[in-house]
Amino acid sequence: MQSPETPDQFEDKLRVLVWNEGVHEASNQPASMAEDYPAGIHGAVADFLAGFFPGSEVSTAVLADPGHGLDEERLAATDVLLWWGHKAHDEVSNEVVERVHRHVLGGMGLIVLHSGHFSKIFTKLMGTTCSLQWRNDGERELVWTVKPSHPIADGVPNPLHLERSEMYGELFDVPEPDDLVFISNFEGGEVFRSGLTFTRGHGRIFYFSPGDQDYPIYHHPGIQRVIANAVRWAAQPERERAQPEVGNPMRRWT
Repeated sequence: MQSPETPDQFEDKLRVLVWNEGVHEASNQPASMAEDYPAGIHGAVADFLAGFFPGSEVSTAVLADPGHGLDEERLAATDVLLWWGHKAHDEVSNEVVERVHRHVLGGMGLIVLHSGHFSKIFTKLMGTTCSLQWRNDGERELVWTVKPSHPIADGVPNPLHLERSEMYGELFDVPEPDDLVFISNFEGGEVFRSGLTFTRGHGRIFYFSPGDQDYPIYHHPGIQRVIANAVRWAAQPERERAQPEVGNPMRRWT
């Protein structure tokens, strides 16, 4: 039976929240930010997700919002949270991190983008430094699908070609992922595990590295497809938000 979906549109009714610290946008650094992302990185991501999920609620929040825009009521009403951070990881309230952590363990999906690997929430969920090698010389990046059977890889060109990108390289200090979906290679010869999935509690987590603020990467159709697929995969709208088991926050529940 043929699916009613078009290749670039899903019928899922989801509640999606795109979070961005918003520091680069506030300072217009880099100078290309206003041209590349006039509504901010969060606005650009929310805009294309609304196109993929026309029946869904897609909203945004930034660091400067009261409670970072991540209060209890809003998280409880979120199926998937996307997180982009870079310069202000330390400015994120520990109280908010604990709140997001609890909701992820309870079943909220989390998509961590680019330099969000150093965010408080991602390092807390991983239990490692999440450090890596990097160099920002605007090199070509090829993103290769290494698990084409995974839902996040559905319809994604292989490889994805990014003309200019920030190099991220190994060793990426994260635990063994559930699935390695994408790897990237760069002109300098480095390779990087650029798309990984994890499970923490009831929550599904996807980390995806392309997306530096210096380049209009989130306008790339293939990148948009990866992120939309990830949102769909991470969402569990039918699951009642569970509370984590006291004293065992890393347990994988079924």
